[in-house]
Amino acid sequence: MTTTNNPKKWIIKNGVFATGQAIVEGCMVIEDGMIAYIGSQEPEDASQLPSVEGKGLLFMPGLVNSHGHTAMSLLRGYGDDMVLQEWLQTKMWPMEAKFTSDDVYWGSSLSIVEMLKSGTTTFLDMYDHMDRVAQVVDESGMRAVLARGVIGLCSEEEQERKLAESIAFAKNWHGGANGRITVMMSPHAPYTCPPAYIERFVQAAHDLDLPLHTHMSETAAEVQQNVNDYGLRPVAHLEKLGFFSRPSLVAHAVHLTDEEIEILAANKVAVSHNPGSNLKLASGVAKVPQMLKAGVVVSLGTDSSASNNNLDMFEEMRLAALIHKGVSGDPTAVPALEALRMGTLYGAQSLYLDNLGTLEAGMKADFIALDVDQAHFLPRTDYISHVVYSAAGQDVRHVWVEGRQVVKNRECLLLDEEKIRFEAQAAFEGLLAR
Repeated sequence: MTTTNNPKKWIIKNGVFATGQAIVEGCMVIEDGMIAYIGSQEPEDASQLPSVEGKGLLFMPGLVNSHGHTAMSLLRGYGDDMVLQEWLQTKMWPMEAKFTSDDVYWGSSLSIVEMLKSGTTTFLDMYDHMDRVAQVVDESGMRAVLARGVIGLCSEEEQERKLAESIAFAKNWHGGANGRITVMMSPHAPYTCPPAYIERFVQAAHDLDLPLHTHMSETAAEVQQNVNDYGLRPVAHLEKLGFFSRPSLVAHAVHLTDEEIEILAANKVAVSHNPGSNLKLASGVAKVPQMLKAGVVVSLGTDSSASNNNLDMFEEMRLAALIHKGVSGDPTAVPALEALRMGTLYGAQSLYLDNLGTLEAGMKADFIALDVDQAHFLPRTDYISHVVYSAAGQDVRHVWVEGRQVVKNRECLLLDEEKIRFEAQAAFEGLLAR
């Protein structure tokens, strides 16, 4: 690689590019953080531009992780092989109640290192102490959609405080980090937030002109509880509360009827499919082929590394391609190219981010390079197939966000990984000691 800084205009030569639509062999020009050209022929000024040698590399859009809780990396392996509600109530929530803002900073830093080095360039995070998450996003050079996740099972006074925090965070950070941070409003879930409280988040989203994000229909028990409490399944419940009057993204959406899928499609509600987390917690398998057929934008998320237990989006793409074949008996249920789009373009669309998710002129230059001079990428039959069915996060060699290199030869350029690993382990030990 012959360019070590971040020039205004530069070129990748002799590369193979999985654009999200097709395979292009040739070059790609980046200018002012955008893709200016991609094609088989070099432009006239190519010889005068700083260049990156693309031989032996496969370039593709950066992966988009559309649902997660980054600070929960501190709880990886702390509670495994449990059903969701037991896992939350006996393991996660008691430990999370001890989290300080520093714990959130180091846990999120650990996740961001893991995501960047495995090819994720954009992620959504729903959690507390979100100003600290925004801080590390700013430092890392990454792109993120951040939401102060709010559980409303508390006093009215605490509800007021949490809503005020959410609004203040949105005002302070939407458009932050030179536009790399955007914000959503995020009541945690219909089963953790009273209806009137959710309506207040909907109103705040209207006032601030922001999208909404929540967990929905993750387990059959959750759906039944919603019926018991409110006389409605979660989709109809949220529709009644006006949630879908804003651009909205729901996480999981495992237990849906065909009618509910049509409601989501009609309201242009996006879904973050989290296959690894849903399988581990035995929550079920979402009706992804039916949602895609109905026109719902379905993206991919890891959820937290406490329920996954890694943040490797290549694994999520492969799971999304495989499990729906298995449960449907249809090998064409989610083809490799569709799984790739779920992890890239559909991810950007579900987060309401424009000009992102494919490699083409006019798109933001968020992309990654895989080392394909390895046995599991041979023979050179179908690069899209290899990306989805053969590749892993460890194959990522380089990462760029908005044309700026943030990972080079598997090393984070803007973060001190050794310090982050040390501080994250110390933070976990501190949690155990409290």
